[in-house]
Amino acid sequence: MPTNSTQDVTNTADCNAQTRPAKPYKIPRSAMIVIYNETLEVLLIERADRPGYWQSVTGSQDEGESLLDTATREVMEETGIDVRQHVLTDWQTENVYEIYPIWRYRYAPGVTHNTEHVFGLKVRGRVPVILSAREHLQHVWLPLEKAAPLCFSPTNRDAIFSLPERNQ
Repeated sequence: MPTNSTQDVTNTADCNAQTRPAKPYKIPRSAMIVIYNETLEVLLIERADRPGYWQSVTGSQDEGESLLDTATREVMEETGIDVRQHVLTDWQTENVYEIYPIWRYRYAPGVTHNTEHVFGLKVRGRVPVILSAREHLQHVWLPLEKAAPLCFSPTNRDAIFSLPERNQ
């Protein structure tokens, strides 16, 4: 059974951006996709860069990409699930949150907040998952009541807890 790490992500010392490879800065707009099935089991994935940190699929928007395209791309990249075979819904929910200091090096200097757009992906049963080993260690399907508390992100927890009202 997965556990939620109690380590405070804001106090992690791994902040030395000088040792990181040069990449284009991330756009501070992202998609979070809650993947669930008809019995309201939720797919959670464990981060490879932070073992013990469980989450739904998330990812930053690429330049020139719509948020729907971001959601579709991230689901495929992180889980191998083809969104076109299922029901992807824009939940019309937007969360603005402070980017944890340990991840700010990925954004342009001075960027401190991200706007997250929430989607739901309803699948049939426990569809097969193929994780990107670079990004995630393992996955689990859990009832929403057990899945939500495991998420380190409060917005992820809230989105999962909102499933019963969204699934009507």
